[in-house]
Amino acid sequence: MNVADFIGGGAPLLGEPPPIELANTVHAVRGHRRDGLRTIEHLAAWLRDVRPRLAVPLTDAELCEVTGEDLADARELRDAIRALASAAAPESGDAALDPRAAETLNRHARRSPRWRELLLDPEPHAVVRGTGRPVAAALAAVAEEAVDLFAGPARHRLRACQGPGCVLHFVRESPRREWCSAGCGNRARAARHYAKVRRP
Repeated sequence: MNVADFIGGGAPLLGEPPPIELANTVHAVRGHRRDGLRTIEHLAAWLRDVRPRLAVPLTDAELCEVTGEDLADARELRDAIRALASAAAPESGDAALDPRAAETLNRHARRSPRWRELLLDPEPHAVVRGTGRPVAAALAAVAEEAVDLFAGPARHRLRACQGPGCVLHFVRESPRREWCSAGCGNRARAARHYAKVRRP
C-alpha cells in the first residue's frame, strides 16, 4: 500500500512539538472524545504526517511495517505524555507530575539507541542511525523530546486549551494565546457572546 493512501484517525496537527502532537491524538469532536490512534494505519498515517519533524527519519517502506506492538507502545507513550501535560498545565492548580507516567516516559526513551553520522556525499550532511527498528526508534525519540519538554523551561509554557469541549494541549509561545487553534478561540468567543445575550 502507498503511504499517501493511509487514512489518519482525524487527530489535528497544530505545529506543536511532536510529543504534544502525539498527546493530542486524543481529541474532541463536538464535545466527544476521539482516539486518533485506533488502528495501525492511524499510527502509520500520524507518523507520515509528522515525519518532517521527527528526530529519526522514516521511509515509506518503514511506515508500511508499523506493527500492533508499535501501536500499543505509541498509545502507552501518548497516555503518559497526556498525564504529564495535564499536570504541568497551570489550569491543573500546580498538580504534581505523576511518577508512573514519568517512568513510562523514561522506559520509552531508553528503548532505542541512536546516533548521528556525518556523510560527505554529495555534500556534508548528518543522518540519524539506530540499532533498533525505525518506528520504535522514532517513538523513543519522541519520548526523549518529551523528557526535555517536561524537564525544561517549556514545561512552564504548556497549556490546556480553554476552548469549549477541547482536550488538546499546546506550548504557549505568545502571552495572549489561550487556545490550541483559531477554531477553538472562535468557539470560546461565540459561547461568551451567547451567554451574554441569554442573560436576563
